[in-house]
Amino acid sequence: MKSNYEPIGKHIKLVDARNTNLKVKKLLGLSISKEFIPSVANIIGTDMENYKIIRQGQFACSLMQVRRDKKMPVALMQESEAIMSPAYPIFEVKDTEILLPEYLMMWFKRPEFDREACFYAVGGVRGSLEWDDFCAMSLPIPSIAKQREIVQEYQTIENRIKLNEQITQRLEETAQALYKQWFIDFEFPDEAGKPYKANGGEMIDSELGEIPKGWNVEKLGKLCDCNYDNLTPKDKFQTIEYLDTSSIVNNEIFEMQTLNTKTDNIPSRAKRKVSHNDVIFSTVRPNLKHFGIIKYPPTNMIVSTGFAVLKPTYEGLCSELFYLWITNDKILQNLQARAEMSVSTYPSIVADDLLNLDIVLPSKSTLEKIAKIYKPIFELIHQKNIESKDIALLKDVFLSKLATVAE
Repeated sequence: MKSNYEPIGKHIKLVDARNTNLKVKKLLGLSISKEFIPSVANIIGTDMENYKIIRQGQFACSLMQVRRDKKMPVALMQESEAIMSPAYPIFEVKDTEILLPEYLMMWFKRPEFDREACFYAVGGVRGSLEWDDFCAMSLPIPSIAKQREIVQEYQTIENRIKLNEQITQRLEETAQALYKQWFIDFEFPDEAGKPYKANGGEMIDSELGEIPKGWNVEKLGKLCDCNYDNLTPKDKFQTIEYLDTSSIVNNEIFEMQTLNTKTDNIPSRAKRKVSHNDVIFSTVRPNLKHFGIIKYPPTNMIVSTGFAVLKPTYEGLCSELFYLWITNDKILQNLQARAEMSVSTYPSIVADDLLNLDIVLPSKSTLEKIAKIYKPIFELIHQKNIESKDIALLKDVFLSKLATVAE
């Protein structure tokens, strides 16, 4: 062990405050991504007085199934207090003038920490980690001044990512608000720049109710191509960049797998080719929102056949509006209801369920106006997502260097 490495157990202690008199109401769980999440546990008939209270500056962890999940869920409480299942060990730093809780949490976020925890997790069928083995794991403990410096630098990186997430969220909210205003309330600007319907814009009857004059109801399938290109033996890619359905949520790609076509086991579902501005939509459990717009993909990008790959072909129809059409709440509820009636293993739809959707198609002039607004919004969302991924790589490098921190 290096000279400044010390056992974790030397600096932490278990705490066990129970929710007597039911003083605390907020119930939290713990995710594999090392974050607190609202608990989804069924607590009907449960004695909530037996639940543990966790307070600001304390940690909660799960020692179960560490080997199976290849991660040890652990998180640092930032809020004032909450309650958690008694199954979670809750602990705190003994002396924060020797070890900063934020510094310790940084150590827990390192992939190397998870690998070591997995190595020691041998208990039970799924590989649980014993408390004593966790306490025996070690970390470098530099001076408290050095810890504060490291934590400050790390938080600067994290704050930049959070700022990008906030910008992205505001942009998405703007896009959704515009969609509702223009295509649900029909208050898009008329020729005088005033809200169309509120200022007496002419409406006509349709199978979907009243719509603006000059607009039509069309099947989605008439406005796009679906699953138009697949990987074949003629493709000579040495590697592919593969996206499965779980790796994209609500237009944000979290991870792509780089696979060697000669030496790696290529998933049987790795078949769909994609191109710039294609819209991909997972056909399994639509309510999980595994969908998005593909921006500037590499030529060897391949996505799972679990996606419907949709390319807008109607003149003037931008991918951004097309994407918002099929991902608005009403459509998602409709598609999820269809999925729940399926006879497949998982609630799922087929591509035809998307292609048979009735869509209110605006006039060409309206399509042109909204494209000029939506394209820069979604382009900036894409840029911020890429920037956040680059910063996250910097964060990973920063965490990896903790192992060599000087005293």
